[in-house]
Amino acid sequence: MKSLVFCLLLAGAFAAPSRKPTFRRGLNKIVGGSEVTPGELPYQLSFQDVSFGFAFHFCGASIYNENWAICAGHCVQGEDMNNPDYLQVVAGEHNQDVTEGNEQTVVLSKIIQHEDYNGFTISNDISLLKLSAPLSFNDYVSPIAIPESGHAASGDCIVSGWGTTSEGGSTPSTLMKVTVPIVSDAECRDAYGQNDVDDSMICAGLPEGGKDSCQGDSGGPLVCSDTGSAYLAGIVSWGYGCARPGYPGVYTEVAYFVDWILTNAV
Repeated sequence: MKSLVFCLLLAGAFAAPSRKPTFRRGLNKIVGGSEVTPGELPYQLSFQDVSFGFAFHFCGASIYNENWAICAGHCVQGEDMNNPDYLQVVAGEHNQDVTEGNEQTVVLSKIIQHEDYNGFTISNDISLLKLSAPLSFNDYVSPIAIPESGHAASGDCIVSGWGTTSEGGSTPSTLMKVTVPIVSDAECRDAYGQNDVDDSMICAGLPEGGKDSCQGDSGGPLVCSDTGSAYLAGIVSWGYGCARPGYPGVYTEVAYFVDWILTNAV
């Protein structure tokens, strides 16, 4: 069954209809960005499946604390929530082809997907990953703050991941980042449809396109600093293609789920 899922993901990454929203889970990377310096984004996690006999990166995630990570709901759709011992996260990762000595690999012990997650409308696209052993924080591994409940992010933000550098393109081994501005809900709904962008979603991108997250970046962080310090404003979720003009990336708005995170990540 896992091999079938893998094939379906592969097919979906390269054959998704151009006018349908596509998850940013899969084989594909940050578009229009640059390589991250090791330790620059210590909250970034690589979410991997090891059931194929090798570590397969399929999503990103963010460190919430030493025992929990925050991810997208669609990244864990269909997974074993109570015994996900075939899934792991890697903290302190930079180049996935090289062991650099800063990596911490931890198997999951539990997954909590939002109880109102809807894979059709992509609503409530958030999950929590419980780690089987605590992370050790250092210059390369540390948590990212979450915003106050209801806070509206603004300005330029950073999205990162190992996910393609172009729609259907190649997948560099190193962690990438790109800066994208927050787009108003009204502009985002004008692009995608008035009923397709929930209040619990936040959008970011350039009108002319060219900079965006892409498949494989799903579940990863959109980090803003309009409060004066960095915090997790969004979770990479979906969009039409990658970096297309007029179609900003759509993210789960973390400020909408603060109470849910505080209640469940215990």
